[in-house]
Amino acid sequence: MLAEETIVHEWPFRRTVAGRPPVILADLREAPPCVVRIPAGAENSRLAWLVTRYPDVRQALMDPRLSADETLPGAPVRIQVPPGQKPGSFLRMDDPEHARLRGMITAEFTAKRVRTLRMAVQRLIDMLLDGLAELPQPADLQEAFSRTLPTLVVARLLGIPDEDSPFLVEKTATTISQGNIERSYAAYLEMSEFIGQLALRKQEKPEDDMISRLAVNYLRPGTITLDELVGIARLVLVAGHETTTNQMALNVLSLLLDNGLRETVLADNGALIRQFVEESMRYWSISQDAIVRLALVDMELGGVTMNKGDAVVISIPAGNHDGSVFPDPDRIDVRRDSSQHLQWGIGPHYCLGAPLARLEMDLALRSLFQRFPKLRLATEDPNSVFRTGTVFHGLRELPVAWS
Repeated sequence: MLAEETIVHEWPFRRTVAGRPPVILADLREAPPCVVRIPAGAENSRLAWLVTRYPDVRQALMDPRLSADETLPGAPVRIQVPPGQKPGSFLRMDDPEHARLRGMITAEFTAKRVRTLRMAVQRLIDMLLDGLAELPQPADLQEAFSRTLPTLVVARLLGIPDEDSPFLVEKTATTISQGNIERSYAAYLEMSEFIGQLALRKQEKPEDDMISRLAVNYLRPGTITLDELVGIARLVLVAGHETTTNQMALNVLSLLLDNGLRETVLADNGALIRQFVEESMRYWSISQDAIVRLALVDMELGGVTMNKGDAVVISIPAGNHDGSVFPDPDRIDVRRDSSQHLQWGIGPHYCLGAPLARLEMDLALRSLFQRFPKLRLATEDPNSVFRTGTVFHGLRELPVAWS
């Protein structure tokens, strides 16, 4: 087991320079997996291994000996909730349960299915940019565009009325905040109750949306329970708008901060936009060391022996900034091959929504800078726009002007 006499690093490591993972991760990467102290309940903590090297991070994400199941005895819980209460989704399950629930929505996110959404997403983008043009300057692009677009896309995919989207965005933000546990869990329950009631209504009067298909095709004894359906929809909602919102805003910020990068990316009708999106995801690595696992057996990883019952923290930011794989990692290099970045995960837990998120970010960047070619950052302190204390790294606001 992990020993107290081992050098223990306090975790999480906060970013002190906008965009770059904490310097300590680069230092720790030079040694085998180290030991960190992580939260374990409202007033408790425990020791865990921190995996930082790219090959080790990649292996850990795919290794079936490391369990994502938060219901197992001794499992580290990523989002702390009141004692005896645990949030659940297939993201925090192992196969075969994980595969069973995930398989029910796989068809919703195939590349072929996502291509059929292209025109609908473009119409939403055009509508939001029309609205942005009418706002007084400076305007908050995060509120008017980067947050609203993914919210509307995922809400319509699920079958959530547009007028209810702001309510669910607020509950999602509260749920993933790392502040008051009781307040976060109350928001989680409100969101779950809303989705559950919506699913029951759609079971009686289905429409062309994901929740309707789940309710009609699977919501019956022996297939899935209402709680499982809610868990699926809740995960799609949170992951579908929270991650894309933050990454989209960070993509824009990158181009506003570096005119040379902007000219390169937008040249030739945006020929390098898709490459830039991948490199930007590698660079920002918004997951904030939020991935935790439980060792099911004694095993070796990264040159150290991990014992059954040990907790493991998998650092996506550290892996994506491993200079042995991505030379000069603390710089956005749009011409590098970033296709092996780990922001979307790898293996059985690879993000289902990645094709849709890529589509949104591609279309959003093209349309935004075509519509507002003189777009600029409207603050002298870029570091002030970043938020803290959340599961996903991102922006609090993005003030811009364009005239």
